[in-house]
Amino acid sequence: MIIDSSFMPPAPAQTTIARQLPPLPAHWRSLAHAFVHQARERPHALAVADSLGMHMTYGQLLVAAVGLANHIAARLSSCSSVGVLLPPSTAGVIANLAVTLLGKVTVNLNYTFAQRQFDACTRECELKNIITSKKILKRTGLEPAAEIICLEDVITDVRLIEKISAWFEAELVPERLLGYLLGGLEPGRRIHFPRKSGTLVSNSANGASRLDDPATIIFSAGSTAEPKGVVLSHLNLLSNIHGIRSLGHVQPGEIILGVIPFFHSFGLTMTLWAPLCLGETVVYHFDPLDGRRIGDLCEHFRATTLICTPTMMSSYVRRCSPESFSSLRACVLGGEKLQQQQLHDIEQKLGKTPMEGYGLAETSPVVSCNVPVKVILADGTTTDGTRPGTVGIPLPGTQVRICDLETGAEAPVLKAGMILVKGPQVMLGYLNKPEVTARVLKDGWFTTGDIGFLDNDGFLTITGRMSQFSKIAGEMVPHLAVEECILSAAGAAAQDLCVTSVPDKSRGERLLVLYASPSIKPAEVVAKLRASDISRLWIPDPADFIQTAALPVLGNGKLDLRKIQQIALQSASPLGIAAT
Repeated sequence: MIIDSSFMPPAPAQTTIARQLPPLPAHWRSLAHAFVHQARERPHALAVADSLGMHMTYGQLLVAAVGLANHIAARLSSCSSVGVLLPPSTAGVIANLAVTLLGKVTVNLNYTFAQRQFDACTRECELKNIITSKKILKRTGLEPAAEIICLEDVITDVRLIEKISAWFEAELVPERLLGYLLGGLEPGRRIHFPRKSGTLVSNSANGASRLDDPATIIFSAGSTAEPKGVVLSHLNLLSNIHGIRSLGHVQPGEIILGVIPFFHSFGLTMTLWAPLCLGETVVYHFDPLDGRRIGDLCEHFRATTLICTPTMMSSYVRRCSPESFSSLRACVLGGEKLQQQQLHDIEQKLGKTPMEGYGLAETSPVVSCNVPVKVILADGTTTDGTRPGTVGIPLPGTQVRICDLETGAEAPVLKAGMILVKGPQVMLGYLNKPEVTARVLKDGWFTTGDIGFLDNDGFLTITGRMSQFSKIAGEMVPHLAVEECILSAAGAAAQDLCVTSVPDKSRGERLLVLYASPSIKPAEVVAKLRASDISRLWIPDPADFIQTAALPVLGNGKLDLRKIQQIALQSASPLGIAAT
């Protein structure tokens, strides 16, 4: 089945959703244009604040970004891409803006990576310069193989004449002429974006950017494979932001609480570029696991929307009082599946239903999302835009296709299959990996690797990732569904266990359960499962439960499935399974 958001009729403002993606605003010729326009339109409005005590209006933010851009322009003249190694913060925003204003490609580097992974990303992008701070380098212990631009040194080095020049350019120079001074806002001669094999994308000389030029490179988290550089254009990000706004998210007067790192596409789009391109306010905290501080910030700034993962939100509601989040209009969750117990805990504590969405780095990232208003269906009737258990409806202008796992043919309604996505948010491709790109991107359709189904109203449900299925005795067994059953039987939280698999000589594969909570009793859990009506192939043996001190996680809070698989394989040998 295919759901194409563009075929649905338009809807009245404020009550339902127009399913066609409206044209981008005329001034959205690049991310730089969109931000500069907002800074000129509302110079005295609060743009950013953070837990370090920094806060800037749009006018101040533009001056700071122009000042940094001018100061580092000469050093970056021969670079097409620039690394940024900073957490969610005002400083991180200024660095991203400065690089973008110069027409360069930003690469927000993952500071939770090991040195080997970090170096691989640096080499892949051929980075010559990385903007960071001495505190971050000390805290992470990373040693970048590139020239470092420390923000502490920049602040010391900036002379009075440079400050005056930055103020003059940001405040007085007409928007259409600002690009001639910075080089990042006006079209220019085209040059190739550096590639080791072939030419995938290009950007303009002297920093000039166009909508189809690359804007950023996001490295996948590497939860199931080695990280890949995802190349996203200005159009990818801006169309995603435009679709998000049209669905009722990021409304006028929004105060967003940003905790997701910028090296994650969810954080980069939703908590950096979306609020700045739309003229809203965003408040940052550098540690997404610091629930109490995040609750304090939400209460102090009266945040209206919190964007994070289900695991993070579950942690916040356990550690904070309901009053801390009383100002929230919406809680938008993504990055991992929202478990039933998590949903229940959040609803009980906050008195509101979180809105779950779905996306990937390759889709900038949002594909679909539950929404806070009514939606018009294909037959002209309306329904609530939030449907728990699903990841909502596709963004306007986005097509979702479900294909049979065996034949590749379109699957019928309610039949699970491979999820394919087509729309303006789909990436340009993987950096330096044309063969890998060609395997997943055909005729504009991106093969996500995720399994799910569409219901009769076009709401999408995710049942798992292809790598999170096991073929046991010829049947496809979804790990996430098994996890749900075990969690329900054990009365445990989602972060307490994870289902994976190992090779098995007799049945092809065998389920293993890694768990961290001592309250989980494998024999009791299995007895409850066997008394239920679920398939026997879904029920692990009590001996296949492996207790560990803690489940390994990535820097974005998601489970590190690669490490979990390694632990399972190491533990499989005593069970008589050949470890590979």
